[in-house]
Amino acid sequence: KNILCYRSPYLRRILTSDKKNNDGVLTHIKLPNISPEIFQTILEYIYGGILSLNEHNSSDFLKILAVADNLHLQELINYLQKYLIENKSEWIVQNFGFTQQISSKSKNLLELQEFCTNLMAQSPEKFLLSFNFTSLSEKSLISLIKRDDLQMKEIEVWEHVLKWGLAQNPTLILDPETWSDDDFETMKNTLQNCLPLIRFFSLSPKEFSQKVRPYQKLLNRQLYEDLVDSFVDPDSKPNENTLLPRNIKIERIIDSKIVNNLSIVKTISRQIDKINIRNNFAHLKESYKFELLLRGSRDGFTPKKFHELCDNKPNTVTFIKIKGKEEIIGGYNPLIWKSYGKWGETKDSFIFSFKNNDVKDSIISNVRD
Repeated sequence: KNILCYRSPYLRRILTSDKKNNDGVLTHIKLPNISPEIFQTILEYIYGGILSLNEHNSSDFLKILAVADNLHLQELINYLQKYLIENKSEWIVQNFGFTQQISSKSKNLLELQEFCTNLMAQSPEKFLLSFNFTSLSEKSLISLIKRDDLQMKEIEVWEHVLKWGLAQNPTLILDPETWSDDDFETMKNTLQNCLPLIRFFSLSPKEFSQKVRPYQKLLNRQLYEDLVDSFVDPDSKPNENTLLPRNIKIERIIDSKIVNNLSIVKTISRQIDKINIRNNFAHLKESYKFELLLRGSRDGFTPKKFHELCDNKPNTVTFIKIKGKEEIIGGYNPLIWKSYGKWGETKDSFIFSFKNNDVKDSIISNVRD
């Protein structure tokens, strides 16, 4: 008894409380949801300070960790978290949902929670699809979407938050056009701690119009008006507390052997949206994500191959590296490419030149009337 009391604050509280029968024998202590095998391992640790990890598979480590957490065995909690992260990271990746579920239920498994959050932040498309994302606790969701290094487009963050909110309110219909004022209020209360973490000012006009405007009743009225002003009033200014765009790695934005400067990609993106660099909100806009269609060094430079891979694709950007010079030239075409038929007409296309891999020496030429 003395050893149990000394080693486990949880057992100490139970064993030292007044739980004696008339015959002086302690009442039976129930520890639900703990298998005999796992509890035997815990007892060996409590009495002997020994943990035989080789006798258990990786899933048992999490079960032992969960029991150690219940019994407040802090030394064992710290050791197992470190052991799992340093020696079983691949297993955690393969069993992410189970690991995340166990760690998120505790206030003590902070290292494991942080490890799981890091995995989701760096590879969201992999881990958010590997388990039921909507089962995340609000705390876990907030710890993820507040991160500056979350590698997701902001519109994707917004869509995931909405999906999570709908899962917490299964009676709500997916289409916000059908929602009553009470429905909006319910959803607003559910997302009250998440909404301030969405970087709405990073969205493009199209994303805002199609994906946010239908849910405008969820937003603070002043925030919504400021968002509208950011698109229509060039003289409006962002609030000093406005969150900056997330730090998305360039390789997640563009797969290019020519462009390796994120500033160039941002400049092209702003030009596509016709955002003047002097616009007070220009620095808040995130870049478009570019999908590679053709790479000359891989696919060749023949007209036939170009049209095979690029025909019928609108909104394309071409980057060309000048041989022997530190200069990138190219252009943007909002229309689809065709290998036959008439010429297309648009005033939204432009050509550009970037020297020394820098936007300071850039030239951008638009179509003029």
